[in-house]
Amino acid sequence: MDKFKTFKGRVCPLDRANVDTDAIIPKQFLKSIKRTGFGPNLFDEWRYLDHGEPGMDPASRKPNPDFVLNDPRYQGASILLARKNFGCGSSREHAPWALLDYGFRVIIAPSFADIFFNNCFKNGILPIVLDEETVDGLFQKANGEAALQITADLENQKLVLDDGTEIPFEVDSFRKHCLLEGLDDIGLTLQHVDEIRAYEERRKQEAPWLFGAPG
Repeated sequence: MDKFKTFKGRVCPLDRANVDTDAIIPKQFLKSIKRTGFGPNLFDEWRYLDHGEPGMDPASRKPNPDFVLNDPRYQGASILLARKNFGCGSSREHAPWALLDYGFRVIIAPSFADIFFNNCFKNGILPIVLDEETVDGLFQKANGEAALQITADLENQKLVLDDGTEIPFEVDSFRKHCLLEGLDDIGLTLQHVDEIRAYEERRKQEAPWLFGAPG
């Protein structure tokens, strides 16, 4: 997992509440567990006018001109601005995979569904909770003629807007540590690889039959 320290990106304003994981990545795309390749189908049913299926060439499909992700102002956006209860619905980890594969590293919303919130941290995405009034103000700025740029400074726990405005945010200290160091669950486990190997060697001596040796 890539380390997350300071990240600057263009903001895409998705002005919808209760966006569920099936809207983020529809069920027909869940056959793969490779973590990559889901970006072209992010928000598939909103993003395209035709029905999507795995293996379809995105270039051959009909984009929905009214969907925010297709607005030229937000091409290349890597920070998603959303409304309350983002990521509700099923617990599919494919949802943060799709967001990350598209290019989003930061999601800002008044609230998130718990499982989705946890899965974001495990996949290198920083979900930031701000009060609704602050989020409203960001939507106003992001909906202007020019796209809003924001810098997310995780180490100092603040957002810096392109006009210099600073917005502090809270983040759990352990999750912050994992993002700063680029540690997912496997990375955290491998920090103790020497102790794991020592334990396995000791168990081989204590119970050799567990490892295929005669008792």
